[in-house]
Amino acid sequence: MAGQMTAERGERQQLESGPPRSPRVHRRRMLIILFLAVVLTGGGSIWLLYGSPWLRVERVSVTGTDVLTRAQVREAAGVRLGTPLISLDTDAIEARLRRKLPRIDSVDVSRSWPHGIGLKVTERTPVLILGDGGKFTEVDREGVRFATVSAPPKGVPALELTGERSATTTRFGTGRLIGAAARVVQDVPAAVARDMRTVTVRSYDSISLELSGGRTVEWGSSEKGRAKAVALSALVKAASGARHFDVSVPSAPASSGS
Repeated sequence: MAGQMTAERGERQQLESGPPRSPRVHRRRMLIILFLAVVLTGGGSIWLLYGSPWLRVERVSVTGTDVLTRAQVREAAGVRLGTPLISLDTDAIEARLRRKLPRIDSVDVSRSWPHGIGLKVTERTPVLILGDGGKFTEVDREGVRFATVSAPPKGVPALELTGERSATTTRFGTGRLIGAAARVVQDVPAAVARDMRTVTVRSYDSISLELSGGRTVEWGSSEKGRAKAVALSALVKAASGARHFDVSVPSAPASSGS
């Protein structure tokens, strides 16, 4: 009798618990749960980045300006307050700034979570100034004419294009000649550059410098700039009283006058 009762109890327990669950069914349920968790998490993240009021632009900070004002940079950037940070195209902002403000040489646009945009600006620096009808065009080290000002900046040598209508200018183009002059300015040794007043371009192969005190330097073309700088430094030291220096052929420099 006791054995029969034990058997009946076992049968009831088996009926109540049902057949054993397959490991495959268990894995399937776990995958479904994981999938739902990912969907919910992803949806929440998308809403947080794009739809929530939290991660939106509340300020635009500007650094690195010198001539430009921060207000000018903010206006040109065109970043609307309240825009989701994630949706801003930083490359487009950079391109827009450089197009609207040619004085900007480069700009780093960065997101400052959770509410800011940072604009780190590097302005072009004039190495030459080109006068025309009472106005002055600033030229940077790459020969880019980037701004027109009413007064020339102090310490920047003037650029004179005396051969503007010559066949040489027609052949090479004014832009290329200005670029050549800008390269010469960068190659001139610092001790001489401090005294430089004018850079005269007669042709691509004939560039000269006017220094303080009426001294002149015949530089020639913009090629072999480093060798010409070394030769000019040596000439100035050896013939400090000379009035004219010629380094157009750096292997055979010459000086004259006293």
